[in-house]
Amino acid sequence: MTILTSPTVIGVDVAKAEIVVYREDLEITQVINNDRTSVGRCLKTLPAQSSIAVEATNLYHLNTAELAHGMGHRVYVVDPYRVSHYRESIGQRAKTDPCDARLLARYLTSEQHRLRVWSPPPRHYTVLKSLLNKRAQLMKARVSIMLSWSNEPLLEDLLAHGLEHFKQLDQAIQELLRKVSQEAGISENIRRCKAIEGIGELTATGLATTYMRGEFASADAFIAFLGMDLKAKDSGKKHSPRHLSKKGDGELRRLAHNAAMAACRSPVWKPFYESYLARGLARTQALVILARKLCRVAFALMKNQSEYQPNLRLQGSPAT
Repeated sequence: MTILTSPTVIGVDVAKAEIVVYREDLEITQVINNDRTSVGRCLKTLPAQSSIAVEATNLYHLNTAELAHGMGHRVYVVDPYRVSHYRESIGQRAKTDPCDARLLARYLTSEQHRLRVWSPPPRHYTVLKSLLNKRAQLMKARVSIMLSWSNEPLLEDLLAHGLEHFKQLDQAIQELLRKVSQEAGISENIRRCKAIEGIGELTATGLATTYMRGEFASADAFIAFLGMDLKAKDSGKKHSPRHLSKKGDGELRRLAHNAAMAACRSPVWKPFYESYLARGLARTQALVILARKLCRVAFALMKNQSEYQPNLRLQGSPAT
């Protein structure tokens, strides 16, 4: 007779210097250093194909996630926002690292069938995302200095000199983006996205980079990954305003919004944009709708490997 056993469930709370590991079957907690050697040694003691819940951080969870995946464990990178609300829903009062590790294990036990197993992103994806975000930080610093120094006549020459350096850095990052994109094999997808009115090279690079992250079942899944899906909070006859979930990369949403601002002035997309203004929507709302539409068109072009053919009658719909 075959005895079926459930996989071991592990909760891992991650910090910069250390991680707290809770093993649910033995009800034991370990605190170890957050370096690859210590984490790897700990993971080797776990049963094969354990299910491990790791709370997402900026970078600190990557050691655990990558090593565990490489050892054949099932890794689930959990959204901290969801974990926080889960803590509130079960009435847990304490919030410490050991408590959070136990909470992650409990969350995984309850929700595992609804969660997607994590897989490491392609190497070029990580590099491209990092370059796009570094450029965004550079532009933010440029705007901040330009605004704060612009009213001081004594700094005019220094400001002009500094802005020239910012320009050179921006050009260097964009050149690196082109190089890595070519190595990643997404140059054709970037070209397809750039054919859409309003979408420039940076936005096209961001969309093509996002597309290479994984298999998206539909355009809705792609939009949700970008954090441009709508949240509904209705009850009875009360219908609340819709808001974006904003769960994805904020820089990509900013680029998509900028693309919509450019596209709304083009002959193809202007009727689409103005039709929503005519319904009484605010300018920002109409731009968000247009940005979502542009991302959907870009997704269709990349998924079908087709060329963009604007149709004025269909207000920007591609022939795919």
